Amino acid sequence: MAEEAPWRRSATEGAESPYRAVPGPPAEAPSYRTLTYEVDGRVARLTFDRPDQGNAITPDTPAELADAVERADLDPRVHVIVLSGRGKGFCGGYDLTASAERLMDGGPAGAEPQAGTVLDPSVQMLNHDPGATWDPMVDYAMMSRFTKGFASLLHANKPTVAKIHGFCVAGGTDIALHCDQIVIAADAKIGYPPTRVWGVPSAGLWAHRLGDQRAKRLLLTGDTLTGREAAAWGLAIEAPEPEDLDERTERLVQRIAAMPLNQLIMVKLALNSALLAQGVENSRMISTVFDGIARHTREGYAFQQRAAAVGFRQAVRERDAAPYDDAGPATSGVTESTTDSKG
Repeated sequence: MAEEAPWRRSATEGAESPYRAVPGPPAEAPSYRTLTYEVDGRVARLTFDRPDQGNAITPDTPAELADAVERADLDPRVHVIVLSGRGKGFCGGYDLTASAERLMDGGPAGAEPQAGTVLDPSVQMLNHDPGATWDPMVDYAMMSRFTKGFASLLHANKPTVAKIHGFCVAGGTDIALHCDQIVIAADAKIGYPPTRVWGVPSAGLWAHRLGDQRAKRLLLTGDTLTGREAAAWGLAIEAPEPEDLDERTERLVQRIAAMPLNQLIMVKLALNSALLAQGVENSRMISTVFDGIARHTREGYAFQQRAAAVGFRQAVRERDAAPYDDAGPATSGVTESTTDSKG
């Protein structure tokens, strides 16, 4: 058998490797509340693990995601990071059943926020009272920490790949659009229905990923795309049939993983420089502020109060009724009512 080309070696192999004297990472995987982490060869696999809740985002999610991404980014064995979700879909957005029905944005009961800070649900609840004064910077300070956590996928040195099945809506897109590559099942749905009321995508990435007109086509209606449409529009790199999603994603991931680690980092940094020059950080800041405003308008308060009266899922069904009728084709797609709680 021919000897493997030296540039195909792992970054940890060889007498000249800068990692040669460093002991390997611990065999025990870290324990997270919202996701699992494992290293398989040159691939770090991060998997959202709240399937009964549609992998809905909690206050733990951005911190744990950022920690897992940093762990993989620092591990010299890892060449590529893959993010996916267990259950029926990738991610249904923020866990807003509790927040909309209870006037709180800080996440579900049982979370352990930092008491007395912007991450404390009681602080956000008081700041969200329609009868009191709203401080937009209290809202921004909380939401910006979520988006910073998700942005770890874009700012990681190593390439990141999102594997999407089922649905990726609302806040779930704030996560997926930060990945360098998206592979999505042809029948999956992706989009941001909350622009119809009570939300603006805080990641601010839609125009950067799709261009002005196509981004506006989605966000001025709250419509969603099928995976097949997402690939045709350039939002995803590939949209295989559902039964082929794992195989097609793995094929891409292994091709990336075969590249030298330093080459991957240089290519990503070089291409990110163009993306960042477009003003991604500025778009994220503005969009996060507007997301807070959207939840404190007359219409936003009306939606929140309706959710408190009839339940969040019923309020979403009413939001997505005619003229949208989201049970319809293609760009009518999935909504928050698809899973237990979305945002």
